[in-house]
Amino acid sequence: MEVFDHPERLRIMPTGKRYPPELKERALRLLMSARKEGGGDGAFARGASARIGQQFGVPADTLRRWVLHAEIDAGVRPGTTTDDAARLLELERENRELRRANAILRSASAFFAAELDRPSNR
Repeated sequence: MEVFDHPERLRIMPTGKRYPPELKERALRLLMSARKEGGGDGAFARGASARIGQQFGVPADTLRRWVLHAEIDAGVRPGTTTDDAARLLELERENRELRRANAILRSASAFFAAELDRPSNR
């Protein structure tokens, strides 16, 4: 059963909602300061995420994910930074384009080589 078979399910599915960068920065700043004040233990961090998320209308899990990415970008946690991930995507896209171009050139080369091998009727 595909999602597209049922139009009523389309309304329920998440739309990939994006939050304005200003809201994200303010929420992160508040959450980071709350974590510093509270000692940053797990229960407090979850409570602070829920409270601040409710204030901004952002799910607590989204806030925790934003904090995780901010810490990775700052070098506090190990992981792939946002810039590195964007660069990897760009390189993978370029690699796909180059592979496609090579396949086209290979088939063109084979076509023209076959033309040269054929006896001419002149």
